[in-house]
Amino acid sequence: MTTVLALIEQGAQRLEGQVAFGHGTTNAFDEAAWLTLWKLGHPLDALDELAQQPVSAADVAAVQSLIETRISTRKPAAYLTQQAWLQGVPFYVDERVIVPRSFIAEVLADGSIDAWLSDRTHRVLDLCTGNGSLAVLAAMAYPDVVVDAADINADALAVARINVDQHGLADRITLLQSDGLKALQGPYDLILCNPPYVNAQSMQALPAEYRAEPELALASGEDGMDFTRELFAALRADPDRYLSEDAVVVLEIGNERDHFERAFPDLAVTWLETTSGADQLLLVTREALLLDHQTEEPQP
Repeated sequence: MTTVLALIEQGAQRLEGQVAFGHGTTNAFDEAAWLTLWKLGHPLDALDELAQQPVSAADVAAVQSLIETRISTRKPAAYLTQQAWLQGVPFYVDERVIVPRSFIAEVLADGSIDAWLSDRTHRVLDLCTGNGSLAVLAAMAYPDVVVDAADINADALAVARINVDQHGLADRITLLQSDGLKALQGPYDLILCNPPYVNAQSMQALPAEYRAEPELALASGEDGMDFTRELFAALRADPDRYLSEDAVVVLEIGNERDHFERAFPDLAVTWLETTSGADQLLLVTREALLLDHQTEEPQP
């Protein structure tokens, strides 16, 4: 009789070379383990104790069917299971949102941005909240803050509502529909933003799993910086509306550091270490953002 481990190994062999990873796993074995354990109704951390457990013929067929669906549709496993995790915290996801994978979750969990915060840090904005995962993690990391979680997409906010409610944080997280900052009213002490940042050339080369996600949440013009330009312009145009005196912005820009530095050559930022290095996540203070803006003003 087939065991759980054997079934996972069979699934990994089928997945290898047929799909792309990056939505919660990085390899075929982990992806197969996720799909197999989920389909069998087991916790995803239970493989060691379940490895040699026999699997019925019906369950084998059900798992194999799910693996084939993963291959034929090229949908991320998170869409098939409607679940994803950040920093070990579970979140509901579906095709209305991108699969959460932001490195901002790491700096919220490890405290590496805490040096820029203080006991005056009270209002937090999670801009481009998607499924609401960063808003939830921020509320968990900082029990004394309140969070505005904003997105342009009403469908994404409906998913965020599920996660906010499931984690019992409706009293501290407010969901807001807004095109960028337009419908928002700060000032905020901390702005978290994992915006669209994929450049046009990279968008065309994305694997099918990424193209299954909402393009609105990924693409941002020729160099990937269109949203960020609009964000910084809005912050500079009315800083007192959006930024408290000691405010900081934590921004994810993926693999676009070169494009970011070309777009903002004089902006002083701090690059934050993550498990993917120090090129994907940055922090900029209100002071630096406004100083850079002043240096760009034409001289009389």
